Parts: sequence; structure tokens; C-alpha cells
Amino acid sequence: MSNSNPDMNALGVVALELAGGEQPRQAALDSGQAGELAALIGRDLAKLVPQVSELDLVFAAAHFDPAEVLRTGLPIHRRLEELQMRAPGRNQGPRLLAFGADANGEIPLPLQADPSLAGGALRVLPFVLAGGDTQTRQLVRDALEDVLLANGMAQPDTALLAQNSFGAQIEHARYFTVNDLAAMMAMQYDNQGLAELWPLLETAMFAPDEEQWLEASPEPLLRYVGGEVRMALFDPAGWCAHYGHEPNACDRLQRIYDQYLMRQRQMAAVLEAHGIDVLYVHVHAGQDARALLAH
Repeated sequence: MSNSNPDMNALGVVALELAGGEQPRQAALDSGQAGELAALIGRDLAKLVPQVSELDLVFAAAHFDPAEVLRTGLPIHRRLEELQMRAPGRNQGPRLLAFGADANGEIPLPLQADPSLAGGALRVLPFVLAGGDTQTRQLVRDALEDVLLANGMAQPDTALLAQNSFGAQIEHARYFTVNDLAAMMAMQYDNQGLAELWPLLETAMFAPDEEQWLEASPEPLLRYVGGEVRMALFDPAGWCAHYGHEPNACDRLQRIYDQYLMRQRQMAAVLEAHGIDVLYVHVHAGQDARALLAH
């Protein structure tokens, strides 16, 4: 699922694959470093798609866990779009807009990464290509979807500057569209046995005003709506009834019920990493779980 609106900007990330579990020493770059790195990123992207040079490049010189970028409505990218709209010089030609730490070394709130999600081997730096005319934006967006996944390796001097500026050993630095990043995350969750959860996450990212259910026995029952997930929380008898187990077998299924509760906690943790609030709805035997979640 992705937005095919021709007025939509091109949304992407610089993905830094860290070596040996080492974390960057800098959470965000100062304005000088941010501008220098943004200039190299713009050059790299224009080598792949020349029309990139006709658009504004709006770059967040701060690194995040991929789950922070892939949140309801893509909030970090939307914030960059707001900054692009407010920045001086609109309609005066392509601009390079790089945002990082302020003069006192403080990181503004939109660029503050979630410390609870630190430690992963992949950190991403969001960027937006905006401005220009509708036709150019659409051309650039479609072309990047075609080329970045296969050919989006950052140039060596770009990767070296990122490595030195952030203070981290970088194995690889490459460019992805937001759709590329989402596809990678979908594959990762599939490998972790969480494929059934992906449609809810994808809806939250790209169509946050729509509704999505997870109804796939024996998985937990979930409903995404209005930016949150309502999850059915069954007591043992309610779980036994909802999933069609014989009532006289429920006591013998305690271990399976415990595994079910662990599965709920796992899914809730993933949803919360993506910034989605989870509301538990208690369901007892004899109650209609779907009706309670739909209420």
C-alpha cells in the first residue's frame, strides 16, 4: 500500500547499517555538518535521477530506528514537509534544507529519537524531495521507486562523512524510499512470524484514516481505527469459547492460552514501537468480541 497521489512528495531515508553493534556517538549533527552531508546526499540522488536537482531536498540530520519513521501517517516526514513549507525562499529555485542540533547542541523535539528503540543495527535518516512542479515530483518519486532498491548505495565520500560526523562504524550506507523501507520491515516481520500484523501497520502508515482488522484464528483479535489498535483481552473461558475449544478441554489448554498471551504482548510491543497505542478490551465468555471491539 502506498500513496499514488501525484502531488505527493518523494519520501525516503538514508539507511546506515552499523558494524559490530556499535551505536553512533552523535544523535544529531550541527547545522554545518548537516548541510555538508545533505549536499552530498543531493548529489548522489541526482546522479541516479537527474530531476532531483530541480526539487528542494529537506533532510533530517538525526538517526532513528526504522519503526520510528514508519509510524501512523509518517509523522517525521510530515514534519519535514511542514518545515519545507515554512522555510524562506520558496519559489526561488531548489533549496537544500538540513535540520539538526541547534547552536547549543540541543536537538529539537521532531528530531529526538526514541531512546527505548536505540541499539538496532540499522538507523535511518529521513529526507523529503519537495517543491518544483507536480510532474517533476511524480517523475522523481516514480524513478526513485524504480532505482533505489537495486542501485541506491551511497557514494564512498557520503558514507565516510556520515561515519565521521555521527561517530559510528558504518558497514553500508544506502538510500531507500519509504516504500522500500516498509517492504524491508514487512519481510523482517514475516521472518519473525508476524506477517499477519503487517496489514494493520501498513494501514496506519499509509492510510491512517482507514480501518483494518486482524481476524485470523488462532491469532489475537485486533482492530485498527483512529490511530489506535483495540485488542481483545480474553479471560481463559472467553478465549476458549471464542476460538472454538471444547469447554471441558479448557483446563488442559492452559499452556496454549499462556502462549496466546505471550503472542499478544509481542504484537503490542511491535505496535507500540510504531507509535500505535494499544487499548485492551476485556472479553468474557458469552460476549461477542468483535462487537465489543467495533463499539
